[in-house]
Amino acid sequence: MKKILRLVLVSALGGIFTLGAYILFIEKDNYTETQQTPVFAPISVPVNYIEKDKNPTVETTIDFTKAAEKTINTVVHVKNTSVSSGQMTIQDLFYGRRSQRRHQIGTGSGVIISPDGYIITNNHVIDGAESISITTNHNKTYEAELIGTDPKTDIALLKIDADEPLPYATFADSDDAKIGEWVLAVGNPFNLTSTVTAGIISAKSRDLFGGDTQSFIQTDAAVNPGNSGGALVNTNGDLIGINTAITSQTGNYVGYSFAVPSNIARKVVEDIMEFGNVQNGILGIYPKTLNSEEAKKLGIEETEGIYIDEVEVDSGADKAGLKAGDIIKQLDNIKIYKFSDLKGFLNSKSPNDIVNVTVLRDGNEKTFSVKLLKNETINFPIIGILKNATKEDLKNHGINYGLKISTFTRNETYHEYWKNNGVRIGDIVTSINEIKLTSVEDVEKILNSLDYDESIRIVLVNSKGEKERHYFK
Repeated sequence: MKKILRLVLVSALGGIFTLGAYILFIEKDNYTETQQTPVFAPISVPVNYIEKDKNPTVETTIDFTKAAEKTINTVVHVKNTSVSSGQMTIQDLFYGRRSQRRHQIGTGSGVIISPDGYIITNNHVIDGAESISITTNHNKTYEAELIGTDPKTDIALLKIDADEPLPYATFADSDDAKIGEWVLAVGNPFNLTSTVTAGIISAKSRDLFGGDTQSFIQTDAAVNPGNSGGALVNTNGDLIGINTAITSQTGNYVGYSFAVPSNIARKVVEDIMEFGNVQNGILGIYPKTLNSEEAKKLGIEETEGIYIDEVEVDSGADKAGLKAGDIIKQLDNIKIYKFSDLKGFLNSKSPNDIVNVTVLRDGNEKTFSVKLLKNETINFPIIGILKNATKEDLKNHGINYGLKISTFTRNETYHEYWKNNGVRIGDIVTSINEIKLTSVEDVEKILNSLDYDESIRIVLVNSKGEKERHYFK
């Protein structure tokens, strides 16, 4: 009996010891390992969230299929073929040969906007092209004719001749697009044809380059190289923008993409069709964008809107009664907070359009009807503001073409140069880099084609009728 009790006691103690060792060493180690290398099960989150049983009578799903079906056949693949000179080799130098010319191919997207084959794309997609080919979503390829371009808005117009009417996109009013609205981007990223991505409008009137020259729609729909020139459409499949740019350190999509608003794109192509170039309507003001710092300098409390620093004589703004010191708060039904809002609105307007301008004057809002005029002035940074000369101006200088110096540049270096060389307001600039000046459009073309380090050669006629030449490097 004693032997049995002793055996039971030893077995019990052994069990207790074994259990304690397991808890102390083995189970502790397993717990530590789990904490160090946690394993997460994959989680699937739908793009369109439906909160069930909240209100079953309200439809909360978004269906992109109709918009995609409506758009996908209107978007085409654009191939740009250009020729460039290759780098000269030692053998070329030894044998006195020219460097070999090489074909370069660039690709992008475009949108058919009429059944007879007009196609809108980005200027940078076809820039420098010697030939352009278009491939539709049905794998039909056509040679395209370049009808015209506008580098300022990065829009180009192409034309193909098809055997049958083509599917085409319908323009929507981009002013009606709302932040947070669902959109689709359709294009050909990385030569992958007919690609559709979805996102929302993240912002409007976005100035991407910081030069107050653009007013983009910003979205988070994925856009990559090759998407340029493609369609940004709403859930109805209507065109609200032309996909144009991304901001990225890698060159690929990182969350932001930008599109030229459809109102601007449509206006550009209509002008190219009718006039061969873009006709911009101007208010006739010299603006300042307001912020806290600028408001403090001006001694005002408003930090949003466009401050009118000066009104151009005989402009639409001048004739309507706008004054220096007025703050533009609204144009027609569009609220104006910053310069890109103003620029985006005016880029969609033409000379002779009537615009209702609401300003803040002495604390009170006033609305003026302003007739936009054709642009008669342009800023050439080295000189200043150049203006189309009248027949009387030209006659007084003994010439029949040229632009009049209206205001000198605010750049102190160049301002001092003109002052020291006796150049005055009213002198006529007749050519820049051997290009004869007959209108502000000539200067605009020169500005668009200038290289960063290119020298500038300016010829002008002073009030005595004497020709002067000025050179800048």
